[in-house]
Amino acid sequence: MPLKILPGFLLLLPIAEIAGFVLVGKAIGLWPTLALVILSFIAGMTLLRRQGIGILRHMLTEGRDGMMPGRELVRPAMFVIAALLLMVPGFITDIMALLIFVPAVRDLAWQYVSRRFAVVGSASSFKTSNRTNDSKIVDLDDEDYRREPNDNSPWSGKHLGK
Repeated sequence: MPLKILPGFLLLLPIAEIAGFVLVGKAIGLWPTLALVILSFIAGMTLLRRQGIGILRHMLTEGRDGMMPGRELVRPAMFVIAALLLMVPGFITDIMALLIFVPAVRDLAWQYVSRRFAVVGSASSFKTSNRTNDSKIVDLDDEDYRREPNDNSPWSGKHLGK
């Protein structure tokens, strides 16, 4: 999703969720609608507890070691995202969470995410990168970049009244 449409999406999602509540409430009634919302929350909590935060810690340590988190880690991480979506009250987020359980959707998400992964670390811990040559990442070592004071700079202390 492009970041330009994210604010609009975040503003329209609650309105769409309310409309979903009204439609489902008219179709099946108030109490079954509330029961579905509560059951989806309980399912999300159960899934989150089952997957646990351990998968996120494991991804963090692999990223810190300079390795790209593999496909075997994406599946449980996506289940954590699905659990969080199930915990949000509303039927649209529940549908999005249920789509994550479809293997084809997870494969598409993995293809999207794996092209955009950049593992950055020191030269000793850097092991792999899945970036293309047209990447906008510039890797500089300490000897490649030095900062020297410039008295003519408008950001120097004498121009700022110091």
